[in-house]
Amino acid sequence: MDLNLQINTKYKEEDTTDEPVSPSGQYFNSKTLSVRILGILESEIPIDDSNTFPLLEQLFLPINPRFSSIMVHDKKGVKHWKRVEVKLEEHVHVPKYPNGLSIEEYNDYFDKYLTEISIKPLPKDKPMWEIHFFKYPTIKSAGQVIFKFHHALGDGFSLMGALLSCMQRADNPSIPLTFPSIQPSSETKRMDDVGCVPKTMSAIYNTACDFGWSVVKSSMISDDKTPIRSGVQGVEFHPIQISTVELSLDHVKQVKNAIGATINDVITGIIFLGTRLYMQATGKEFSNSETTALVLLNTRNIDGYKSIKEMLKNDSNTKWGNQFAFLHVGLPSLVNDQSFNPLTFISQAQKTIKRKRNSLAVYLTGQSLEFLRKCRGPEASAEFIHSTLQNSTMTVSNMIGPVEKMSLANHPCKGLYFMVVGVPQSLTITIMSYMRTLRIAVGVEKGYIDAQKFNSSLENAFQLIYKAAMKNI
Repeated sequence: MDLNLQINTKYKEEDTTDEPVSPSGQYFNSKTLSVRILGILESEIPIDDSNTFPLLEQLFLPINPRFSSIMVHDKKGVKHWKRVEVKLEEHVHVPKYPNGLSIEEYNDYFDKYLTEISIKPLPKDKPMWEIHFFKYPTIKSAGQVIFKFHHALGDGFSLMGALLSCMQRADNPSIPLTFPSIQPSSETKRMDDVGCVPKTMSAIYNTACDFGWSVVKSSMISDDKTPIRSGVQGVEFHPIQISTVELSLDHVKQVKNAIGATINDVITGIIFLGTRLYMQATGKEFSNSETTALVLLNTRNIDGYKSIKEMLKNDSNTKWGNQFAFLHVGLPSLVNDQSFNPLTFISQAQKTIKRKRNSLAVYLTGQSLEFLRKCRGPEASAEFIHSTLQNSTMTVSNMIGPVEKMSLANHPCKGLYFMVVGVPQSLTITIMSYMRTLRIAVGVEKGYIDAQKFNSSLENAFQLIYKAAMKNI
């Protein structure tokens, strides 16, 4: 491990001051919501965890004081991060299974273990993170490292930045990791400008419609019950099954170039079409049922990952924390006739998301949550977010990963993906790019959604879209 990455863990006196918990941090750790994030790293070689505690102390804990803090209330009921002594042995878990089993048997054990830790809440009397070492071979890798964080610590951008700060390039540790370029659109920049005013009548109209519909959808109208939405109360406490689908990033780029879309547009179209194919396979009546996806939008005005030092600065565009918003996007209907064109799922998703990002609905929704918090407290805002999630069908979020192969403590990383758990939905989908592969992770309500059939529907959707796009060349 590069010694230059090590950080002194002796905190200065001024560092011990309690940090107030941000409003979003309070929402995600409340009586109503307790949302966690899992990051799964697949190792090419068997895992050696002998240096775990020194690495955690020297690299991980100094990244952010929240990793050494618990959430407490003061006398006025205001939540703060309180620094505590971290007992590392309480945060590291290594499950034990019989030796000499087949890869398939260990794979089943891993799936069950992932389900087990997904549903289990993080203790509130210690810092809200854990690391799990699954030191057995599976179909995907020689071993797996699972990072479990509470969402109150930060969003995927912050936590992935923390994780990647502990990584190195596998080919040359002295060279930093690089990432695909991200060029924020003018719409994103405009949303981040608090004082901006829509300049066209269409933007004003879109803002009114989108904000009004978002409020109604979050508080009054729920999606239909379908093969991917059970609609039961307390679904966030049901066991989930996590699986993944791998797509070639080069093939996705071919589709992007052929139809003049973005990679995110193509991915969203694949997910929407695959979801409808799964629903239709269960019953024709679900081809046009009311189904809404919450597409997560990073509200930082950035062009890529920032260093931990930059994220800890008091800069609203890059700072650590939860800085994202939901976009309500309805899934297009699926009509199987001679006029069916799978590319319409991309074009419709592209059109809808672009229009919604061109309004100020996201900004107004954020202001409404803040107004609700000030008037009725953070629990009321958490209940509104819970209702937003519960009334929709699925959540879709994505992250970019390194272009080069990376390693963690000299363990080459074969694959990397993440999953958000503890949300009141039967279906959650996340996307992560790493090297030349897109990894789509699918979290489903166990026993309600057939994960294998759903994944096959996603793969079928990609093949339909790819073939249709190649005909345009």
